[in-house]
Amino acid sequence: MPPERKKSVPANGLTLVTETQPRAAAAEAYRTLRTNIQFASLDQPHRILIVTSASAGEGKTTTAANFGVVNAQSGMRVCVVDADLRRPALHKIFGVPNGQGLTTALLEDQPIAKLAQPTRIPNLFVLTSGPSAPNPAELVGSKRMRQLLEHATADFDLLLCDTPPIIVVADAVALAAQCDGVIFVVKTGTVQQEVIRRTLGQIEAVKGRVLGVVLNRYDVRRDGYYYDSYRYVHSYYGDARK
Repeated sequence: MPPERKKSVPANGLTLVTETQPRAAAAEAYRTLRTNIQFASLDQPHRILIVTSASAGEGKTTTAANFGVVNAQSGMRVCVVDADLRRPALHKIFGVPNGQGLTTALLEDQPIAKLAQPTRIPNLFVLTSGPSAPNPAELVGSKRMRQLLEHATADFDLLLCDTPPIIVVADAVALAAQCDGVIFVVKTGTVQQEVIRRTLGQIEAVKGRVLGVVLNRYDVRRDGYYYDSYRYVHSYYGDARK
């Protein structure tokens, strides 16, 4: 089983809205995503998911981390896996060392549960990327990777894999073929629709299942929804300052 939870401090000032502002509209959006994913898998729960995007800078890592938090807050035992071996960031977000991690598990045949580190969030663990490797795509898309994740479902209710952008490298597509579902993150106004369609086509080509698309940085205020949503969240929780 994974080690007991310990305190950790986020590095570089990186924070999680679902932890620091659980009553914010953004945190509520992550909880809605959790509910939608759960309803999409009532008959056969999805235990291994990847979070990816078409290009860099769309917020996939932030989404993976916050989605991990809200699932852990619901009582699930969650492990967020940093499968972005080229530009890992989860160790910075959760403030944990990155001396060992996914590459260690793959190259030294060690279980995820042994290397996953407890975070400051109860029920939430993180498997960092580990030392750099010369062949990330081959490692992530290997049979050993799938075996690692499948074995880890004995210790965790949910495994969330943060992967590189699909247009940039092939890692995410390789992993999409092995996982139960894909959460696709799109930063509105920055990626052409044709690029998004081509990216989704790559996932479908390997029989990956897209469970949902997350629109990041969408300005809902222009349609009046922002005010209504804020008013609903505020009235439901009350004024946190009181």
